[in-house]
Amino acid sequence: MRKKPLRLLFLCAALLCPCTVTACSNTALKDGFYTAEMSDFSHGWKEYLCIMVKDDSIVYAEFNAKNKGGYIKAWDNAYMQNMASVQGTYPNEYTRKYAAQLIEAQGTDGLDTVSGASHSGSNFQKLAAAVLERAAQGNSDTAVVESGDE
Repeated sequence: MRKKPLRLLFLCAALLCPCTVTACSNTALKDGFYTAEMSDFSHGWKEYLCIMVKDDSIVYAEFNAKNKGGYIKAWDNAYMQNMASVQGTYPNEYTRKYAAQLIEAQGTDGLDTVSGASHSGSNFQKLAAAVLERAAQGNSDTAVVESGDE
């Protein structure tokens, strides 16, 4: 007979807080700007990702890299010309593609690597996971992602 009141209590709790029953996590994104950056420079550049969240949606994303002086990689025309001739893509192109994918997917599932920019794609995946974690927490401190072995 004691099991019935316990089941009723559990059912009431489930109706009031469905996350406890469905095992959903509190992944709602909090409004604000969130940034993640790699821990180290690679070939003179440190990649970063900044997103803006509004009403639980990513409405803006900027993925790029900066050098020690703060110059943005996508603005480097000489770098663009060299990379485009060798890799078939360049920073101003692939950074926009990655950012657009994140906005469209609203998460890391389904992000595709851009041919010719696979190293940056791997970093983008790591940065996206870190920045989304910060957005879920509402923590606007910059997340630092370990660069690992290059």
